[in-house]
Amino acid sequence: MVFKKTYSTLSSEELIAKEKSNMDEQRFQHCIGVSETARKLARLNHYDEEKAALAGFIHDYAKQVPVEEFIAAIKDPANGFDQDLLNWNRAIWHGIVGSHFIERDLKISDDEILTAIKRHTTADVTMTTLDKIVFVADFIEPHRDFPGVETARKVAFANLDDGVGFELAHTLEFLVKQRAKIYPKTIAAYNVWSIKKEN
Repeated sequence: MVFKKTYSTLSSEELIAKEKSNMDEQRFQHCIGVSETARKLARLNHYDEEKAALAGFIHDYAKQVPVEEFIAAIKDPANGFDQDLLNWNRAIWHGIVGSHFIERDLKISDDEILTAIKRHTTADVTMTTLDKIVFVADFIEPHRDFPGVETARKVAFANLDDGVGFELAHTLEFLVKQRAKIYPKTIAAYNVWSIKKEN
């Protein structure tokens, strides 16, 4: 895997090495799968394939960062994080707060990439093409295996917006069954992307 442009002072080789050192092998393979899927979705949606592949690759850079590091980053006033984040966990943090670690460690400051990383765990009421690509690629990459994943792939490859809606509906259904707390922004995103339009 080589990135022609890293949006960073790091070379492609340095960036890949840093990513690999920050996670276990299973997570690393997941990131490769998301990168490849993001490239395919970019091609289908006339978006920059290289940028999408890079964003997909680094989306989980902070997934296995220790909890204490997340908490310290959220509490540091210099970072400007909403302190309500302390009421959540790494499932939410690795996107929103993870962008901070990506900017710090991987030297990537491209706003579009960082925003896509922030939104990949929660979605949002407004999403760019790259936001949607990373969000959906994370859900349907080849290593994913859950009931309905083939349907999710067909939907997403046919229409990216429908892919976002399908994923949000599936995720909320799962969280409700688990009686889990749902991040407010995700509920708001569901109301935009997943509600069937009246005829």
